[in-house]
Amino acid sequence: MMRFASTRVVVVGGGGGIGSRIAERFIDEGARAIVLDLPRGDSSRESDAETEPARRILHCDLVDVASVEAAFAAARAELGGIDVLVNSAGILARGSLLDLTPERWDLVMDVNARGTLFAMQHAARAMIEQGTGGTIVNIASMAAKAGGADEGAYAASKAAVVGLTRAAALEWGEHQIRVNSLLPGYVLTDMGKDTRTDEDVATWSKKSPLGRLGTPDDVAGFALFLASTDGEYLTGQSFNVTGGMIMH
Repeated sequence: MMRFASTRVVVVGGGGGIGSRIAERFIDEGARAIVLDLPRGDSSRESDAETEPARRILHCDLVDVASVEAAFAAARAELGGIDVLVNSAGILARGSLLDLTPERWDLVMDVNARGTLFAMQHAARAMIEQGTGGTIVNIASMAAKAGGADEGAYAASKAAVVGLTRAAALEWGEHQIRVNSLLPGYVLTDMGKDTRTDEDVATWSKKSPLGRLGTPDDVAGFALFLASTDGEYLTGQSFNVTGGMIMH
């Protein structure tokens, strides 16, 4: 299938994990994708526009508003516009609410919530100027609904993403911009393999009626569905991608 032939896609936080797989899946189906992310110490990941025109990885620090603006300007210029934005960047800071410092709170909110907002702004402005509408998919978390001990800042930031999704859907619908969010549960990514144990996987898997954890493809498939014509009447929604761990 080439559902996204010539579609211009920006994936924020697509340098690894779920975001990386989403970018790969868009490219597999014909999209031209640019990834905005922090460098991860592997210069080979920086592709050459002449040898690999479908995908580029550009530096973007979500804490730095000027960096976000510059990254989107570069992406928009290179692609010639933006049709799809996926916000997949995020950080998790564990710790008791009693021990949560202003600095840690601000960092989590700046990356997960404020960063999502400013990325949405830049993409929406491009889509409005183009006059052709577009799709924004925000990757939140089941923590937005379920909370989580020792994850207060993270849960609050992801709940903010859900709220932003609904507000943006209401404000930008007249421009035919659809905005939805996905709430993944436990997802097996390479980034977490060094800290999780087989016992962790077994314990978490029991929380799903399906008896397994999610994969990046489980989330990526839904993201592509929302960006496709099959999802063109969906906006302002927050979809659980949790294997039944959350059912509301």
